[in-house]
Order: sequence, then structure tokens, then C-alpha cells
Amino acid sequence: MGRTQTPPSRSTWALGITLFVGIGLVVHGLSGETAPQPSAAQAYASPAAGEPGPKRPAPVAKAPKGPPGSRPRSVPVRLRIPAIRVDAPMMNLALNKSGALEVPPADKAGFAGWYSKGPAPGESGAAIVAGHVDTPTGRAVFFRLGALTKGSAIEITRLDGRTAFFTVDAVEVYAKRTFPNQKVYGNAAAPQLRIITCGGGYRKKAGYLGNVVVYATLKRTS
Repeated sequence: MGRTQTPPSRSTWALGITLFVGIGLVVHGLSGETAPQPSAAQAYASPAAGEPGPKRPAPVAKAPKGPPGSRPRSVPVRLRIPAIRVDAPMMNLALNKSGALEVPPADKAGFAGWYSKGPAPGESGAAIVAGHVDTPTGRAVFFRLGALTKGSAIEITRLDGRTAFFTVDAVEVYAKRTFPNQKVYGNAAAPQLRIITCGGGYRKKAGYLGNVVVYATLKRTS
């Protein structure tokens, strides 16, 4: 089902989990129903158009000071994406014993998961959120993630009572074997967000062939 990668030491937060999001989220696909996929128009225009991800990751415990608007660390508790009618509770995710990123259990298909060892939404750096596109019982929280467009709003309510408001910069789809590790998981100086689910087509024996990734940047908190 894919090779195992060992995540880096705890002194860095860039994740060694590229394939694991795809593997963990592969379920069965909905019979006769296909989740929407992002068009080329929703991707970054070119590598020079502000794609995120510097070469070196930053320590988790010592996140760099962000620009005005960034906030101290606080656990996210709810995710809202009005354009695709997502209003979901959030849960913490970790890496399992094999180094794979855990995902919400199938009986919590309506939950979005946050990688709790990385930056929190609103904190400087790239916060990672993952969730199912579907389960054997039907659509899941991110079934329509691929339909999201540039400029769409994302809201994350935090445990400290503040809401972090993000704007979508791009929506891209990648094959598992060419998933861009550094681009997705690399650290960012500004408070940013990555939302990941399965996509890229579906085959009965192979499952989902890739992943849909949403890139967003913090605009404000309140």
C-alpha cells in the first residue's frame, strides 16, 4: 500500500507523511458518485507565483515570529468552509508507531483532523488539516474539497475563543507517487493552512490515486 517513511526528529516539524495521508484516507469510493476535482485554473500559476515552502523547516517548539495578525498557539476546535458547506468539529491527529499520520476514524467521517505536533491554525507556519473524502457509508467531511476555488474563505475557531480567517490561495491535485513533500509540508513564515484529502481519480483495486490539497493564508483573527 505504499512505502514507509520515517519522520524527522522532533527538532523539525516538516512531516515525513506524504504518502500516509493518501494511504490513511483511502476507503472504498462511492458507487456511481465522484468527488469534484480542482481545475487547472485553481492551481498556482507558476513556481514564481508565491508557492509556499522554504527549504528548511523550523522547530515546532520555536515557531518563528509571524507577521501582524499571527496568534499564539491554540488548539483548533471547529472548521467552516461556507462555499462547500463544511461546518465540522475538529480533532487532534498524531503519528502512529510506524510513522504514519493518523486520520479521523471511519465512524467520525464528519470530523476534520489537525496534526497537533505542527503549527496550529493562526500560528506562524503551515498548519496541516486532513480528513476523509468518503467512507463506506457515504460522503465525508471533505467530499467537495476539490470544488473549492481561489479566494474562498475558511474559518477555524480555536480553543482560546478566537477565529482564524483564511483565504484560499490555490487548490491542487497530485498523484501519490509525485506528491510534493516540501511544497505541502514545508514550513512557512506566515500563518498558513493546508487541507488534504483523497482525490485524483479512483480505481476499485487501487483506491484513490492521489490527493487534493488546499493552500490558504491567514487574513485576520478575531
